[in-house]
Amino acid sequence: MALMDGPLRWRKVGGPNAVDVEAARSRSQRLTADCSRLLSQVDKTSQHLQQDAKQTLEQRVRDIRFLREELERRLEEVLEEIDALVAFKTRVERALEACSDPLRVTLLCLDERTKRAPVEQACDEVERELLREMEVFEGVASLLQRTLEQIIEQIRLNRSAKYHLEKDLKNKFQAQSIDDSCTLMTNHSLNPNHRPKDLPLSPPPSMAVSPEEWEGLSGINISRAEQEKANSASLRVLVDSLLEQTACDMRSQLQATASAFQRKIQETKTVKAQMEEHLARVQCELTSQKRNMEALGVAVAEKEIPLSVAQARLSARAQRPGTELCHDPAQARLLVEVQELTAYINKMRKAAALSATAQQSLVRCQLELEDNLEVKANSLYVDEVLCGQYREPTVIHHF
Repeated sequence: MALMDGPLRWRKVGGPNAVDVEAARSRSQRLTADCSRLLSQVDKTSQHLQQDAKQTLEQRVRDIRFLREELERRLEEVLEEIDALVAFKTRVERALEACSDPLRVTLLCLDERTKRAPVEQACDEVERELLREMEVFEGVASLLQRTLEQIIEQIRLNRSAKYHLEKDLKNKFQAQSIDDSCTLMTNHSLNPNHRPKDLPLSPPPSMAVSPEEWEGLSGINISRAEQEKANSASLRVLVDSLLEQTACDMRSQLQATASAFQRKIQETKTVKAQMEEHLARVQCELTSQKRNMEALGVAVAEKEIPLSVAQARLSARAQRPGTELCHDPAQARLLVEVQELTAYINKMRKAAALSATAQQSLVRCQLELEDNLEVKANSLYVDEVLCGQYREPTVIHHF
């Protein structure tokens, strides 16, 4: 009766009964066990997560390092290509400068040849070659100027690719440094007082780039660098061929013009020599004609004396008286003498007039020949001396 009174008395006073105590103790034990298992699970999971995160970071570092190596290789190639293009730019600039003097000489030659006599200013072979030479030189200069602009633009594109590669490399370097430091972090390496708090559980908008997009952006920079490198290499091959061809074209045209000058000079010298020979003959003939005219004058003067004698005889015999004034043989002979002498004198005077006309014609020929010789000498001086002096230093070297 006393034993049964205990639980009743516990319920009456409001205290816990044995069942409740046992249940509370059992729950506590289960909670302790659950907490122990939870702690063990959390510890294992934390270690596993931390190890996975470290391995992922290490893989990320390897990925970044691989891309950095690719970017650095492309950057080195782009830098080499920029240096090569800058060297070609210098070659083209020097080639442009080398075009200015030959073009100036060509224009000087054209200007000097306008100072020749009007009769010599026909569009001859030399004039055509000089005009063609001017056209070639101006065309080469224009082509080189356009090529220089293309090189400058390609250098700009190469430097733009270089800028993006360097920017990407800088970002990759910073990211690798951060991830390297993250792989070195441990549970004991952080200062508890400086642990970050309230980190966002979702990535910020600035990190809205997938790994594929991240790799693709570097791929774009690499592809762009490869494309610009290929374009630059093609341009260098084209420019090298262009410089060689333009130099060859200019040398060929210079040679063609020089050959035309030589032929023209030789032709002028030949014509001038022929004119000098004709002039010498004309002068010789003019001297001969002067002597002939002098001889005719002397002969006329000499024959006028016998004519005067014959005429005086006839005049004297006309004074004969009466029947003595007959037409005897002497009279007839005197008349024949006067007639023949008069005829010869008239012939000599006519010959003298013709000789004077011939002399005038020869003098005109002499003056014309002398004028033409002066014209040829001036043309020869312009082509051989002036243009020769201008063109002698002109040499087209390899660009």
